[in-house]
Amino acid sequence: MDDTTIIAAALDAVGPRLKRLRSQRGITRTDLAETTGISTSTLSQLENGQRRPSLELLLPLAQAYRVPLDELVGAPEVGDPRVRLKPRRVNGRTVVPLTPQPGGVQAWKILIPASQTMPEPRTDDGYEWLYVLSGRMRLILGDHDLVLGAGVVAEFDTTLPHWFGSADGNAAEVLSLFGKQGEGVHVRAKSEPHRSA
Repeated sequence: MDDTTIIAAALDAVGPRLKRLRSQRGITRTDLAETTGISTSTLSQLENGQRRPSLELLLPLAQAYRVPLDELVGAPEVGDPRVRLKPRRVNGRTVVPLTPQPGGVQAWKILIPASQTMPEPRTDDGYEWLYVLSGRMRLILGDHDLVLGAGVVAEFDTTLPHWFGSADGNAAEVLSLFGKQGEGVHVRAKSEPHRSA
């Protein structure tokens, strides 16, 4: 396979990748158009492969999705020392493992979709620390019902029934650290009380 064929194949894969990213984040084309300044018709053409992606279009999209440009185009990992951790779907969420080795404290970046608003509390044997990167996250912890905004931290014993999801019908991004009992992070933060609309 020559370089021209490889480049053409990489460009053909950009549209489906853009569509998947937008769908995973629960963003409409209209919202994305407002954020990036790219028209909804151009976004549609890009996603459907009717328009070739250009750097002028991909840079604002990479910024809006908060992903590296090479992830949008599926660039080969040549001479790149960075560890590439692949996202996966877990319970309807996009989860990116940030710790490649099992055991000890595990770290994840979690994308909570806009549709995850119905609490389903569960318990685990461990301790969790959450940091809201963007959006607003609802945390149910025992009898507590909290809303956490960007920059807010929570930590808790996961043997208590708990659940977290979207607080307002919009997507949220969360950094999660989970460890066995006794591996808590020891950071405390206040949160906003949950208010029903």
